[in-house]
Amino acid sequence: MAQTQEGVYRRQDSRFWWIATTLPNGKRIRQSAGTETRQDAEALLAKIRLEAFREHHFGIKTQRSWQEAVVRYLTIKASLRSFRDVNRICRMLDPYLGSLTLNQINGDVIWSVVQGQLKKGNTPATVNRYLALIRNLLKMARDEWQWIDSIPKIRLLPGEVERDRWLTREEADQLIAAAPEHLAALIRFALATGCRAREITGLEWNRVDLDRRTAWLNRTKNGTPRGVPLNADAVAVLQEQMGKHEQFCFTYRSQPILWDLTNTAWRNAIKKAGLKDFRFHDLRHTWASWHRQAGTSCDELKDLGGWKSRNMVDRYAKFATENLAFAASRIETGKDRKVIPLSRFCHAKDVNQSLKPANSLS
Repeated sequence: MAQTQEGVYRRQDSRFWWIATTLPNGKRIRQSAGTETRQDAEALLAKIRLEAFREHHFGIKTQRSWQEAVVRYLTIKASLRSFRDVNRICRMLDPYLGSLTLNQINGDVIWSVVQGQLKKGNTPATVNRYLALIRNLLKMARDEWQWIDSIPKIRLLPGEVERDRWLTREEADQLIAAAPEHLAALIRFALATGCRAREITGLEWNRVDLDRRTAWLNRTKNGTPRGVPLNADAVAVLQEQMGKHEQFCFTYRSQPILWDLTNTAWRNAIKKAGLKDFRFHDLRHTWASWHRQAGTSCDELKDLGGWKSRNMVDRYAKFATENLAFAASRIETGKDRKVIPLSRFCHAKDVNQSLKPANSLS
């Protein structure tokens, strides 16, 4: 067997110079230098050897670039349903971080990202999405990839207004009446189950058991399959869809719904119903709000909605005050009062009188 060539060399099938070497840790490197000049190839080889020597003997890690980290990060996130948003944010951050190594990203750099995005008119909520991605990527680079030893502390901006948009029963009825038949079915099912748009459009008949009144979702936002109990409203919607498609429960013109539901039909229904600033995902907020108003506990709601964290459900706690009703009634008019009738001002006057010298003039 021919011995593998070391150093820089040419290959007949490539116009570039190639490099080959064995690093101090025993790892073999053989790759294209990406250059047509021998001098540049030798410089690249020397750089790789020097960085490997420093890391192996002195524990000095190789300087990794932000762009290199983004490539690995996007590969890991490729299976997420939110991948398009992740990819978009990475592109938006490239003007700020694209030319930097991970070790160069410090508090000043993060500040420049924040100020640059705020000057563009983005809200704190939007800027926080960017900051959250930077923080998550850097944590992975430190904890999982061991590319860096430390990361800057990144705090999200205050002042982010939590969205609190939900429908009354009357508004929901108006929206259903204004929507075309296929969209009305989706709306009704969302209000009955709290399922997200993609969970509904991807629901298949082999994951529905109407006798047990249960559906099993395999395409959830957090990637964890879960069961969904079906109340009478949800069962009625599914019964109306039977026979329209062999595989998928919800269709449009006998075809699966593969597009975003916030389309022309949705916007027209919103306008016809007289609603403003309402998204399809707000149907899930509506469902959760109705549950809390009906007395469903936060723990029950967490399991019903498939949330992993109780913190995600606590936002709906304001809709239920039954557990505080008895406490609030303690000071109702006409009840036996147990409040001590003290006056702070009278008490202060008595104290002042007691502090006066005996021979002082009143």
